[in-house]
Amino acid sequence: MSNTGLRSGRFPRRGTAAQAGQEERASEASAVQPRPSVTGFVRIQASRDANDVLHYFTSARWWMMAPAMASCVLIMMLISRSVPTLLPAVCMAAAAAACAPARLYARLERRTPHDGWQRYGMLAGTIVLPMVLFGFGLSHWAFHDDKLAWDVTVNVLVILVLSATALLESRLTSIIAATIGLWGGGAVYTGSPTSMALLVLGAGIGFALAMAQARHATAQSLIYAEREREQRRAEQLLHEYEQTGQGWFWETDRLGRITYVTERIAGLLGKTAAQLEGCAFTQLFLLEAEGQQSERTLVFHLNTRSAFQDLDMRAADDGQERWWSISGRPVLDQFNNFMGFRGSGTDLTEKRRSQLHATQLARFDSLTGLANRFQMSEWLEKILASPRVETRACAVFLLDLDRFKQVNDTMGHPAGDALLKQVAQRLGQTVGDRGRVGRLGGDEFQVVLHGAQQREGLAHLARRIIENLSQPYVIDENARVTIGASVGIALCPDDGVTSEALIRNADLALYAAKGAGRGRHHFYDDDLHSDAKERQQLEQDLRDAIGDGALELHYQPQVRTTSERITGFEALMRWNHPVHGYMSPAKFVPVAEETGLVSAIGEWALRTACRDLAAWPDDVRVAVNVSPLQFANPALPAIVTSAIAAAGIHPSRLELEITESVFLNDDKSTEAMFGALKAIGVRLALDDFGTGYSSLGYLKKAPFDKIKIDQSFVRGATVPGSRNGAIIASIVSLAEALGMETTAEGVETLDELDLVRLLGCSHVQGYIYDRALTVEAVARRLEQGLQAVAEGPRSARLPRQTMLRKVVLEHGDHTYDATIRNISRSGAMIEGLWNVPEGTDFGVRLAEGHTVVGTARWCQGDRVGVQFAQPLELDDTGAVLFGSSASTRRRTDHTPLRRTA
Repeated sequence: MSNTGLRSGRFPRRGTAAQAGQEERASEASAVQPRPSVTGFVRIQASRDANDVLHYFTSARWWMMAPAMASCVLIMMLISRSVPTLLPAVCMAAAAAACAPARLYARLERRTPHDGWQRYGMLAGTIVLPMVLFGFGLSHWAFHDDKLAWDVTVNVLVILVLSATALLESRLTSIIAATIGLWGGGAVYTGSPTSMALLVLGAGIGFALAMAQARHATAQSLIYAEREREQRRAEQLLHEYEQTGQGWFWETDRLGRITYVTERIAGLLGKTAAQLEGCAFTQLFLLEAEGQQSERTLVFHLNTRSAFQDLDMRAADDGQERWWSISGRPVLDQFNNFMGFRGSGTDLTEKRRSQLHATQLARFDSLTGLANRFQMSEWLEKILASPRVETRACAVFLLDLDRFKQVNDTMGHPAGDALLKQVAQRLGQTVGDRGRVGRLGGDEFQVVLHGAQQREGLAHLARRIIENLSQPYVIDENARVTIGASVGIALCPDDGVTSEALIRNADLALYAAKGAGRGRHHFYDDDLHSDAKERQQLEQDLRDAIGDGALELHYQPQVRTTSERITGFEALMRWNHPVHGYMSPAKFVPVAEETGLVSAIGEWALRTACRDLAAWPDDVRVAVNVSPLQFANPALPAIVTSAIAAAGIHPSRLELEITESVFLNDDKSTEAMFGALKAIGVRLALDDFGTGYSSLGYLKKAPFDKIKIDQSFVRGATVPGSRNGAIIASIVSLAEALGMETTAEGVETLDELDLVRLLGCSHVQGYIYDRALTVEAVARRLEQGLQAVAEGPRSARLPRQTMLRKVVLEHGDHTYDATIRNISRSGAMIEGLWNVPEGTDFGVRLAEGHTVVGTARWCQGDRVGVQFAQPLELDDTGAVLFGSSASTRRRTDHTPLRRTA
C-alpha cells in the first residue's frame, strides 16, 4: 500500500479519538487558511501559528543592539580620547534605549494582524528610528571632533551594520531598513547632495531586493505549509484507515522482529502492540494452516528479502478462524543496506466465508432451486463435447416471462419472487424427465433437451409450456396474477454445434417470438440472423449518422381550413442513408428508441427546428414530435427552454406533439411534466389520437391545445358506408367542447379535404397541400406568401397490388386471354385487348369457378381499366382473394371484341 505516511518512513501516530479529532480540525483550519500574498512592499500574510522568521520584522534579540551601540561608542572614545558633546550623546543614548525593549516589540508584533500596516509603524519605531538617531549622533560627533578620523567612523558604522544583520536573523526587510536608517542619519546630518543621492540609490536597490526576497519567502512558506498539511493528512487518513479495521500495517527490523504493528491487530491476537514488538513476525500466523499458500512462502520471502503481495495467511488466533492477506517489501537505507520489511494487511475472513457460501450455491439458483446459468452451460457443453456425433443432438429452449415487470412494479419484489418460484415449479412439472430446466436470471429460464428431437414434438412442448405458465397464479393467498411466456427454440446440429451458437440463435428466436406478439414460440432460422445483423448494422449506421450530422429535418405545412393559410409546419425526421437512400422513419426510429439514441436525436431535432423557425414569419409555428422516452426525461423542460432561448423565439411558436402512450404510466410525474412544459409557454398537441390508449380520462387534466386526428381515420372516410367520418366528427366535437383545435393528418384528395372541412376540422396536413419540404424549400415557399392551394386527385383510389396474372375475359359467347397488371377491391388494369369501347361489360374469370362482372372505364392501347360491379374480398393480409364463392354472372350480347390490333 502506497501512502504519504509510509513514504516518509514512519507509521501514523497512535492516539485517542479526541486527539484524532483535534488533528483533523487543525488540518481543516490549515486547509482553509488564506494563501499568503504580496500586494505591496514585503506585505506578507503569515499563518497564525507560523514561526518562520521571515514573517516578522522584529527579532527578540534586537535588544542586544543597545550594548553593541554602547560598545561602539566606547571604542570611539578610547581611540579619540574624547567624549561626545551633549547632542550626539543624547541621540546615541536614545538610540540604545529604543533598542532595549525589543522583546516587548516582538510580542506586540505577533499580536498584530499579519496583513495590517501597523507592523510597518513598529518597524520604523523599533529599528529605523534607533539607527537614524545613532547614525546622526555618530556623524555629529565625528564632524566636530578633530581627533576622530572618518575612517574610524566608517568602520564603526560597518560594525553596527554587521551587528544588526546578525541580530535580525535574515530578515532582509529589517536589515535593509536598519542599514538605510544608520547611513541615512549621517547623510541627513551632512546634507551632502551626493550622499543623499547615493543613499536613495542604495535604498531603491535594497527595496527591490527586499521585495524579491519577500516573494521568494512567501513561495517557500507555501511549499513548506503544503508539505506539512499533506503529511499531517496522510497520517490522519492512515490512522482512520487502521481504526476502521479495513486494513493494518506492520514493520520489522533486519532480523524479522516486529518494530510496529497496528494496535487493533494486536488486540485481535489478545496482546498489545508493545507486547508484540520484538517478537518474530511469523508468530502472527499459523504457517501450517490448510487453505493458504505453501507454509514456506512467507518464510521464503523474508529470508530472501524479496517483495510479496496478497499472501493469504491464517492468523494465530485460537478464538476463531481468521484470515489475512498480507503484502510487504524490503526497506533499504541510502547505502542500499537492508533495514527490514514494511507492509500492510487486510482482513479476508468475511471474503473467504462468502466464497465458501458462493461455492456451495455456484450450481443452483438460490431462489427457485433450479440449476443456474453456470450449471446449465456446463451441462450443455458436456452434451456437445460427447465423443459420438449422434449423442450431441439436443434442443435449447429460452423462455422469457411476459408482463412479469408489471408484477414487480405494482406488487413489489417479494411478490415477484413468489411468482418466480411458482413458475419454476410449473416449468419443471411440464418438462418432466424430457430435459433439464434452469433459471438464467431475472425472468429468463432455459430448458435443454438431450437427444434427437422432432420439431412437431418440440412445438407441442412449447405450446404446453406457454399454456401452463399462462394460467393464473395466486400470490399471498388473495392476489390473483396472470402472466405469459415467449419461447425461442434452437436445435443442434441444425442451428449450431457450439453452446455459444445455440444460445445466440435461441435468443434470436425468442426475440422474434416476442416481436410477433408474445405468448408464442418461434424456431430459429437463418433469416433471423440476417435480420439481427441488418439491425446491428442499421444501429451502427444510425450512430454514425448522428455523429456526422447526416440526419435532416423536413417540414410539412399545416393549413387552416377556413382561410387556407399556412399556420405552421410539422418537423419530420429524414435520413438519407449512404447505401439505401432515404429511409422511412418507421424503420430507424424504433431502433433509436431501443438503443437509447432517441433522446439525442430528439434534442437535436428540437434545437434544429427552433433554429430554423427563427428565420420564418412570426405568425408561423413549428411542431416537433416528442417520444415517450423524451417525455419521461426530467431534463426535458430545461432542454426546451434552452432551445427556445438559443433560437430567440417566442415559446408559443413551438408546439410539442405528444402521443397517448405517455399516459400508460399515468402518475404524478406525468402531470408535473405537463405543468412544467405549459409553464414555459409552449403549445401541446395530442398526436395520433384514437390509435393507442383507450381511456379518455387523461383529457380532463392534460393541457393540450390541439388534437391531431390520425390519418387512419381520414383514409377511406369518403368511401360509402365508412364509419370514419362519424369518428372524425366525434373527435372534432370533443375538441371544440374542450377548447382545443383539430388537425386532420394525411389528407391527399379533394373529397377528403371537403369532408374534413365540412366536419369542422380547424387545420389540415397532407399531400393535398404539400409534401414535407427541406428547410431551403420552406424558405422559398414562404417567400411566395402563406396562402396555400389544394392540388391533388378528386378522389382516392383503393390500394392496388402489382402482379402478372393470367385471366380469361368473357363477352357474350366469346372468351379472350388477358393479363392483370394490377388489381384492387374495386377494379383492375388488364392487358391484352385493343380498342375496347368505354362502358363495355364482360366477365373476368379470376380463378376456376370464380368470375366477377366488370365494366370498361377507359382504354389506352392494349390496356383496359375495369371497374368491378361488386368489391372483391380480402384475406387476412389485405390481399385480394381470388378463390371466394362464385359471383353472379351477367352476360350481355354485344359485338365480339377484337383481341389483336
